[in-house]
Amino acid sequence: MASRTRAGDGPLRRLVAVLTRVEIGIAAALTAVIFLAVLVQAIQRYLPLPGFAWTGELSQFSLVWLTFLAAGVLVTRDGHIALQVIDNLKSERAVRTIHIAAHIIVAIVAILFAWQCTSLISTSSILTSPSMGMSMSLHYVLPLVGFISTALRSIAAAIVVGREGVAAAHQSNELTVKVNREAQS
Repeated sequence: MASRTRAGDGPLRRLVAVLTRVEIGIAAALTAVIFLAVLVQAIQRYLPLPGFAWTGELSQFSLVWLTFLAAGVLVTRDGHIALQVIDNLKSERAVRTIHIAAHIIVAIVAILFAWQCTSLISTSSILTSPSMGMSMSLHYVLPLVGFISTALRSIAAAIVVGREGVAAAHQSNELTVKVNREAQS
């Protein structure tokens, strides 16, 4: 029995899978950094040694980086905030149109945020963080990567929804949107 090829099979799917693994790996590392930095802060309170002021700053920056970097993965895995009530509409055309519009809006917003990140990267090099002394232009690099990823994944999801409709996707790296199909039966 020959398997049927769907849009998104092949190089695009493999690329998305690799990018997803890289982004999740970085997110896992940032989660570990947050845990260790907060643990060090907690231990410092009970020691008679002077504390490390940079641990709080590092954990805050890591949380910001983690949040923006994971946004693209959430779009691909359909883990972002969604109104499930739209998926229960009787008209498949209306559901498809609303999903495409939502993905396009997310892509536009992500592109605008990425544009602002590039502006902040170029203008914030003279500023440094108070405790770590890190250049603030470096602070905006991971959010820039996250916004670019979000924009590209949203555009790809809009194309897939436009071609194939809104299908239930149970694989982790699908570029389709998972919906409740009960209303259409």
